Amino acid sequence: MSEARQVDVVVLGLGVGGEEVAGRLAAAGLSVVGVEHNLVGGECPYWGCIPTKIMVRAGSALAEARRIPGLAGAATVEPDWAPVAKRIRDEATDDWNDKVAVDRFTSKGGSFVRGTATITGPGRVRVGDQEFEASKGLVVATGTAAVIPPIDGLAGTPYWTNRDAVEAATLPGSLLILGGGAIGTEFAQAFARFGVQVTIIEGSERLLAMEEPESSEVAASVLAADGVIVKTGVRAGSVAYDNGFTVTLSDGSVVTGDKLLVATGRSARLRDLGLETVGLEPSARFLTTDDRMGVAPGIWAVGDVTGNGAFTHMAMYEADIAVRDILGQGGPGADYRARPRVTFLDPEIGAVGLTEKQARDQGLDVRVGYVPLSGTSRGFIHGPGNEGFIKVIAAGDVLVGATTAGPAGGEMIGALSVAVHAAVPIATLNSTIWAYPTFHRGIGSALADLG
Repeated sequence: MSEARQVDVVVLGLGVGGEEVAGRLAAAGLSVVGVEHNLVGGECPYWGCIPTKIMVRAGSALAEARRIPGLAGAATVEPDWAPVAKRIRDEATDDWNDKVAVDRFTSKGGSFVRGTATITGPGRVRVGDQEFEASKGLVVATGTAAVIPPIDGLAGTPYWTNRDAVEAATLPGSLLILGGGAIGTEFAQAFARFGVQVTIIEGSERLLAMEEPESSEVAASVLAADGVIVKTGVRAGSVAYDNGFTVTLSDGSVVTGDKLLVATGRSARLRDLGLETVGLEPSARFLTTDDRMGVAPGIWAVGDVTGNGAFTHMAMYEADIAVRDILGQGGPGADYRARPRVTFLDPEIGAVGLTEKQARDQGLDVRVGYVPLSGTSRGFIHGPGNEGFIKVIAAGDVLVGATTAGPAGGEMIGALSVAVHAAVPIATLNSTIWAYPTFHRGIGSALADLG
């Protein structure tokens, strides 16, 4: 092996967070090596946020056309997956080619290495037959991979993960989905609107189990309206495959489908990184960071591997903090009180901060305000497709959490994210002028319901 190349920083993983760190440090004049074994940009642009929301948008267009009767006349809708698959392949992912992203990074002065990185000691990384020694340190941004549960008979079958579902050029007649979280429910609704018979199998007692119960109720209702069969409180006991999938559930019932999508969560890619050589536990679920994204002396972590929310916006947020710390620029540290998230169903379900249960479990003196979206002026105007609600969680004189479900749920949460993050007094929020007739005016109604 050749002598280690001396650099300032090595970034392990060039997903959203890693690419941001590596690019900004290189642009700032540091000697940066970015290592990626797959595609630069990571899950989001190729198999996550971007292509899945193209699918959601297409399905929502079909649903909106089906709402024309009773609103604006008549419509005939003929679903066709081909333009969706083409847009994902040609426009969103360049047929899963990352040349543009690689060039974007190297144009900033960074050095790109394709391969799998292994930490061999403090500041030292090996990629194939190359070795690098980083004087300032390492940034771990290796992301997550789909969790494949140890279900009897599952291994060896042609099951789908989110990547296979996104890359599908044609759709199956029927689809079984293991997991009723954000990923499972978004795929379920999008595919169902294109005529696929979808069944969701969720072990918890409700869909979107980490969100408010009201969110679960809305999700279950709209999915049922799209023809999705939802089975909660049961798990897959065994899987058999013979030109189609047969899943025996924990209650003894059996479900069948042409394809099986596993959407049971994601786990950080930490094994085989060599973390033990720098005193870290390779079997850890996540890397625990301080408020400057530090994991250990000379090691930072950003994105999904930190366990602070597997969202692109969280990776970018953490990347900014790590960059400022490495460059000695100071500024605010990590503050996760106002983590926003959106489940891109129709209706969108936006949320920020604590749920009511989480707030009560923390022993906070909780007050809750709630308004159904259909009870607001804009909800009434919108008519079909106006399912949703606004719920705010207060403790003391500030909000600690909120949920906005509706046609613009992902946009409405923005105002409440600011309120939670900045600890805006409720009295100030109550004196806000909310434009009429907008969906977000319902925030004022929910605040009034706090009493």
